Amino acid sequence: MVTNCKMVSFKTHGGEWGNLNAIEGSNDLPFDIRRVYYITQVPEKTTRGFHSHRALEQVLLCVNGSVSIRVKTPFEEEVIPLNDPAQGLYIGHMVWREMFDFSPGAVLLVLASERYTEKDYIRDYSQYIEEATFYFEGRQMQ
Repeated sequence: MVTNCKMVSFKTHGGEWGNLNAIEGSNDLPFDIRRVYYITQVPEKTTRGFHSHRALEQVLLCVNGSVSIRVKTPFEEEVIPLNDPAQGLYIGHMVWREMFDFSPGAVLLVLASERYTEKDYIRDYSQYIEEATFYFEGRQMQ
């Protein structure tokens, strides 16, 4: 798995009335939840994302349908399919992300550690490579 990423499993409580998945910040996630949003009705063959965060952490869950997530650092890259609402993808600091292959009716839920702030985003890929290389090489020296 790409550095600063991991799969997170959530308990499913199922029975004759269906399934329930509960997620509690700090208990089920490595952070408190400060923002929740979801992405729906993505047109076929559309790719979204194309950014990284300097400080924000996220967990992405596809609560309906499926979507593929490309995560990468200057040194690694992986595509992770999300198609189980009891499985989320944790994405930490300085990981570039792209979301694609949304199935019809897909709902991608995002749990975030911080409120929205534009200055936390890196949207230019060459700027990302520069900052992320410094970030990851600095972590390796520690």
